[in-house]
Amino acid sequence: MDTDRYSSSRPSIAILSRGDATSRRQTTAQNSRFVQVFEALGAVGIDARPAIYDESFAEEVCEQLLAVDGVLVWVNPIQDGRNRAGLDALLRDVAARGVWVSAHPDVILKMGTKEVLYRTRSMTWGSDAALYQNAAAMRAELPTRLAAGPRVIKRNRGNGGQGVWKVERLPISSMIKVLDATKDASEELTLDDFLRRCAEYFENGSVIDQAFQPRLSEGVVRCYMAGDRCAGFGHHKVKALVESPAARSEAGPRRYSSKTDPHFKRLRQLMEDEWTPQLTSLLDIVRGDLPAIWDADFMLGPVQADGSDSYVLGEINVSSVHPYPDEAPAEIARRVADRLQLKL
Repeated sequence: MDTDRYSSSRPSIAILSRGDATSRRQTTAQNSRFVQVFEALGAVGIDARPAIYDESFAEEVCEQLLAVDGVLVWVNPIQDGRNRAGLDALLRDVAARGVWVSAHPDVILKMGTKEVLYRTRSMTWGSDAALYQNAAAMRAELPTRLAAGPRVIKRNRGNGGQGVWKVERLPISSMIKVLDATKDASEELTLDDFLRRCAEYFENGSVIDQAFQPRLSEGVVRCYMAGDRCAGFGHHKVKALVESPAARSEAGPRRYSSKTDPHFKRLRQLMEDEWTPQLTSLLDIVRGDLPAIWDADFMLGPVQADGSDSYVLGEINVSSVHPYPDEAPAEIARRVADRLQLKL
């Protein structure tokens, strides 16, 4: 693969995703799943090419990234038993050598882990959230919180519902009921048995404990952001952590809409004008370092006095946001162009 620096005077971007040696040889801008992003980048004068990554040819990828001005990264934190440890080290290295990386691993650690629920709990999107640094703290504190109602336990880094549990105390038993977000049926366990299942979560991070939101069965709203600007919405009713058969039967695919969707006008205003500025301030993130594409998942909170919905943050996704609304690639391209203009 050609790793020479672009001869064009146009700024250059690599779009990095995980794959094997065959996909590295065969993937092009035209057959990539990110074809719309490639087209949008080209429309604003940016040369872009795919960068397929695997640990087995990491040095080759590093050389490719050092030949461009920036890299957009789509790699899950956990996938097929692999994590991002090697990739994150590579990205930190190329960033230190002058390549703009989005999202930078340090930004992911600030806003793209479940710990963000604890660190931003004082914001109006916040909820009753606790942070456990070790199993002993979880063993000591979880029973008291369960006495007030069901809780949701989340490992700090994960995706696809991995390491997410609804936990509640049984009224006439010392057992607890737990529901794995990736499963359909709940189980009854002792607290100690459940803690043993969660032990691995503390090996490389913490555990977040959040109050269960009773309106979860009404659906989750995903607000897509490109930098500090809204790039669209997605809404769907979910099965994860929903126990009612009737509610589960209503679950379906996410329905996407543009940033002008009137149903989410207030949510867009909150995200752009209030919550994103507060987020960057609380987490000490430079505005220009916000990811080119990220999203925030919201559950519906209590209905407010004026009859409007409140929103409760469930998670922020940064590592691998895909798919997204049709309008998002153009928003991504605009943010990338703005950021590279500052760099070049």
